This record gives sequence, structure tokens and C-alpha cells, in this order.
Amino acid sequence: MNFSTIFLIQILVTILFSVCATIFDVKRGFVPEALCCILVFFGLASNLILSLISNNIKFILASIISMVLTYTITYLLWELHLWGGGDVMLLTGIATVIPFGLTIDFLNIFPMPSIYPFSFSVVINSILVSFPFLLIFVGYMVIKKDIFKSNLDMLMNVLSISNLHYIINQTLNKRIPVKDLREGNIVNSYYFNDEHIVELINDVDENLKVYKNNEDDGFKYYFKSLSAGGITKKDMNLLKIMSVQKIISDEISIKISYPFTPAIIAGLLIAVFYGDIMLLFAKNLVLVI
Repeated sequence: MNFSTIFLIQILVTILFSVCATIFDVKRGFVPEALCCILVFFGLASNLILSLISNNIKFILASIISMVLTYTITYLLWELHLWGGGDVMLLTGIATVIPFGLTIDFLNIFPMPSIYPFSFSVVINSILVSFPFLLIFVGYMVIKKDIFKSNLDMLMNVLSISNLHYIINQTLNKRIPVKDLREGNIVNSYYFNDEHIVELINDVDENLKVYKNNEDDGFKYYFKSLSAGGITKKDMNLLKIMSVQKIISDEISIKISYPFTPAIIAGLLIAVFYGDIMLLFAKNLVLVI
């Protein structure tokens, strides 16, 4: 078995696991951690085999370094609420299997190599290709909710900051009954005065966080999801109990989930067959100039 064959197996397994993760994310709103852990294990094992066959430690060493770097950076982005924990684990799995760009001779696959780990190209590609998906999604929600029907003036000045904020708020948020909350839902700011709510949420100490309200609107506190990973099962149960006991209202505002895994697959395929979008753009720009 030559190197190109092993590389092809790595690519196919990575794509297969990414497709499975996307199906779970789209249908159920989360990426199974076990799926990503298996991908990480496969990456370490396959790159260890490559190191043993070639008698060169670079494969397994690159796999470990890529895994640690990717997890660290994507975890920090998760802390900044840019995506969910499942995306972090999936990108970490991809990084472990494919630490640097792979070339396959018999399929004529020679992606443009980047100056950073392959997974970074996947992340960059994913972010860039996600914008069209997001625009289409927002456009669909604008049409579905008929936002401009009652405010034609907004249509004439749609690019103003205040109007864009209003459109995003109206299209990417919705109110649902608390009893319909699911694990992973991202809860928007809920304002209140009851000190007992503060104690209950702090006791659970999961992915809901209480903040002091600095606005002069009659409320002392508000709580919301701490990160894009959404509420945990404990958070969900607590909110439902508080709703039943009339401590909070029967409805709550949540963000409409926008699964990022389809963009990750697109970014992965582009990175495998073509390379890094930014470097490709830079290369073509230089040729044009």
C-alpha cells in the first residue's frame, strides 16, 4: 500500500465523518462528541502507521501538533461565541487526520499548500463560504416573515446600521414556549428582578449566566446563554421548572440555529481539491497585476 492510497483513505474517512456530523447537526442541532473522538483516534492511528512505514516521525508529530493547535484556536473562538462545541471537535478531528495538505498522484489531486496547518485552510475556507449560505438564510427569513411589509422606508435604507440590526434581530431570533426548549438552544437575554433566579442559575453553573443590567429599564438582571454551544440539559430542565413554577414567563427568546457544519464540509472539499481560498485569491491577484 503506497502513501497515496493511505492519503486517499484518510480523505474519504474524514469526508464521511464530516457528512455524518452535518446530518446530525442539521437534523438534531448538535454534533455527537463520540463521532469526533473516533475521527481523532483514526487520525492518530493512521498517521502513526504512516510514520512506522516511512520510518519518519513527522506524520504522527504533525498530527499531534495540528490537533493541539486547532483545538486551542477553535476553542478560543468558541469562547468568543463564534460557533458551537461540536464544530470545535469536528475541526479538531479533521486536523488530526489531515495535518497538512495531501497530494494523491493517481487522482491528480495537488491542492495549493498553505503556510499553516491544513485545518486552518479548512477553517478559513469554511468561514468564507458560509457567508453566501448565511445571506441566503437571512433572505429566506426576511421573505418568510415579510419584514418590509409594515415598514417600506426600511427597504429604501436597508444598509443602515440600525436597519441591519433590526433585520438580524427579527430573522435570527424567535420566541418559543419554555416547555419546547431543547438542549443546545441559544437563549437570548431574559430580564428580571428576582434574586432567587440568580441563586438558581448560579447553583447549576452550566451554560446560562446572569449579568447585571446597566440599562435604566426597571430590571436589575438578565440571563442568557454563555456561548454558542447553547444551554445544557441541566439549564433546560431548570428553565422548564422555573416556568412551571411561574418564576419566569411561559415564553423565551432563542436564536435560530444556523448549522456551520455544511460550511465545514464545503471548506474541507475546497481545501482537499484546490487549497486555501485566500492563497488562491492572492495568487490570482498577483497574476492579474
